[in-house]
Amino acid sequence: MRALIVDDERLARAELRRLLAAHPDVTVVGEATHVDDALRQVEALDPDLLLLDIQMPGGSGFDVLARLDEPPDVIFTTAYDAHAVRAFAVNALDYLLKPIEPPRLAEALERVRQRHPAPTPPGPAVPAGAPLERVFVRDGERCWLVNLSQVPLISSEGNYARLHLEGHQPLLLRSLNHLEEKLDPARFFRASRQHLLNLDFVESLEPGPGGTLVARLRGGQEVEMSRRQSQHFRERMSL
Repeated sequence: MRALIVDDERLARAELRRLLAAHPDVTVVGEATHVDDALRQVEALDPDLLLLDIQMPGGSGFDVLARLDEPPDVIFTTAYDAHAVRAFAVNALDYLLKPIEPPRLAEALERVRQRHPAPTPPGPAVPAGAPLERVFVRDGERCWLVNLSQVPLISSEGNYARLHLEGHQPLLLRSLNHLEEKLDPARFFRASRQHLLNLDFVESLEPGPGGTLVARLRGGQEVEMSRRQSQHFRERMSL
């Protein structure tokens, strides 16, 4: 298990390293001291686990998760208990209060192990460039993971993207172009400069003005495709 420690306090990082030394299956691959540093190291090191402090310079541990496409498993490590409910709302595996007690750390690591059983050869390789399946979003004080297969429509808002879910429409800090590159092209179709459609939610199609197509989604929402994308859609679907 490859772990990245994210904490702005040098002594706290050293203490975690000392405690983790009792777990030979855990390798500390790096240390980060603030939000941007953590993001860089997650991208470079691809850890299985973040041991993540909440209050840091330049933002919080929640800010780190909000800016990651696919967050690793997370164990929060903090001196405050005020964020526990919010931490578990973002699917944190555990929430350890400092000073961290060895039995509690062992318990938290066991949860991670259960999610990452040792591979048994021959194991199927994870394909490079696999489509993005879920994203971490924040909507005010609420944070959670969204399975993108459950998102009917994504719209552009400047450099950000709006996820259209039933009952709420959180803003994702990614551009529509960025998402299009990451999503499964068999499921998501670029309807126009403004919209990405989840084809699983398309209920019917109708002719629109000027040779365009209008997709009607489950729930009644309509999305007009651009003329060029309408043509691409016809070719793709052999219409």
